[in-house]
Amino acid sequence: MWLLQRCGVRFLKALAPCRRRPYSVHPPGSVMETLYNRIKLTGPIQVASYMKECLLHPTTGYYMQKDVFGARGDFTTSPEISQVFGELVGVWVLADWMVGGEPREWSLVELGPGRGTLTKDILRVFGQFRRVLDSLSVHLVEASPTMSHLQEKTLTGEEREVVETGQRALFEESPYKTCTLESGVPVHWYQRLEDVPLSHSYIIAHEFFDALPVHQFQGTEEGWREVLVDIDPEKSDMSLRFVVAPGPTPASAAFSSLLPSRPSASGEEGEGGRVRQAEVCPEGLLVAKEIGRRVVEHGGAALVVDYGSETATNHTLRGFRSHQLHDVLTDPSSADLTADVDFGALSRASQGEGAGYAGPITQNEFLHKMGIRQRMQVLLDKANLSEAEQLLSGYEMLTSPEKMGERFKFLTITSSPSHIPTPFVAGVEPFPPRPRTNI
Repeated sequence: MWLLQRCGVRFLKALAPCRRRPYSVHPPGSVMETLYNRIKLTGPIQVASYMKECLLHPTTGYYMQKDVFGARGDFTTSPEISQVFGELVGVWVLADWMVGGEPREWSLVELGPGRGTLTKDILRVFGQFRRVLDSLSVHLVEASPTMSHLQEKTLTGEEREVVETGQRALFEESPYKTCTLESGVPVHWYQRLEDVPLSHSYIIAHEFFDALPVHQFQGTEEGWREVLVDIDPEKSDMSLRFVVAPGPTPASAAFSSLLPSRPSASGEEGEGGRVRQAEVCPEGLLVAKEIGRRVVEHGGAALVVDYGSETATNHTLRGFRSHQLHDVLTDPSSADLTADVDFGALSRASQGEGAGYAGPITQNEFLHKMGIRQRMQVLLDKANLSEAEQLLSGYEMLTSPEKMGERFKFLTITSSPSHIPTPFVAGVEPFPPRPRTNI
C-alpha cells in the first residue's frame, strides 16, 4: 500500500476505473489473473516484479513449463547452433586451469545451463585428459525443475522421471539433484550460486544475466522516477500498461547511486551525457559480487557471455516468442523476457570484491582468437556435403558481425587484476573469411 499512499488523489482516480472485474480470456490461476488481482489490491508493481512473476512463477512461469530453446522453442542460443562454441569455451577453461597450476580439486559451475548442451560440449574437451576429469565436479545452478530434467537427460542420455514442480520440498534441499556421468564426474544441481560448495571454480554464465529482473527508470523534471506496470483502464479485458511513478519509490531511492546523476526530462540524450532512461539489475550485481568473492578467495575465473553494453542508458526490456519479438505486457509467461546486460556494472561489482576483469570483447573476436577456424577445418575435412553446409551455416551465425558475432560479448572475471587470460588482450582482429571446405 506504500505506493498508493505516496501517489495522492490524482493517482487513486486513475486507478478507480480498474476496480470492476472485466471480461477475460485468461484462465483462472493464470499469471495474468495473478498479476491483475495483485495490482488491483496493492497498486502498480515494479517491472522487476513483473518479470520475475512471468518467468519464474512456480507453476505457470515461462521457464517452469517446457523446453523453450531451439527451433521449436522461442529462441536459439550459441551452444545449440554449433558444438564448436562449447568446445572453445572448454579450451578456454582448460588453458586457464593449467596456467593456474592444475589444482587437484576444482569445479565447473554453469549458471542457467539451458538444455545442458554447453556443459556437455565443455566436458567433451575435458574428456581428452583423464587427469582433468579425476579432479573435477560439475555444479549447475537452475531454478526450473523442467529444465534440470532436460539437462540431466542431455548429460546422461537417460530418461528419468520428472519431478512435479509442486513438490517444492525436494527443491529446498541443496543440492536438490545429483547424478554421476559415465566418465565418473559427479553433477549437482542447486537453486542459487550461494549454495554451490566453495572451491577453485570456473563459472560460466551464458545468456544468464539477460533474464534477471530489471528495474526501469525514467528521467523527469523532478529527477529519476521508477517505471511501473499498471492495469490499463482504457481496455475492457485484462490488459496492462507501463506508467511512471509520480513520486520517489523505494527502488529509486535505493538505486540512486547506480543511476546517472543528472537525468534528462526530454530527448534520449542531451549535453554532458545526460540520459532519459536507465535500467538497473540488482540481482545481477549480487551474482557478480558473489562470483568476484569466490574467485578471489578460492581461485578460478568466470566467463560471462551475453548481449548488452558497458552502460544501461535505455529501456531494453523485450519479449520473444517463436523467434519473433513479442509485446512484453501481452499474455504474460507465454514469451521470454530479456534485457541488455550492463557489463560495466557487473565489472564494477566484482571489482569491489578484489577481482580483476577484462573485456567485454565480441563473440567474433573471442571465437577466432580461440581457434574456431582451425577447429572448423578439422570438422569440415571429415564432413559430407550436408554436414559441411550445416557447419558453415553455424559458423556464419556465430561469427558474422551482421548476426551474433558483434551482438554477443564476452567478459571475464578473474582472481586478480593482474591476471588477464587469453584471449582478452588489446587489439581486435578483422572478420576473417570462411574456412575452406575441401569437399
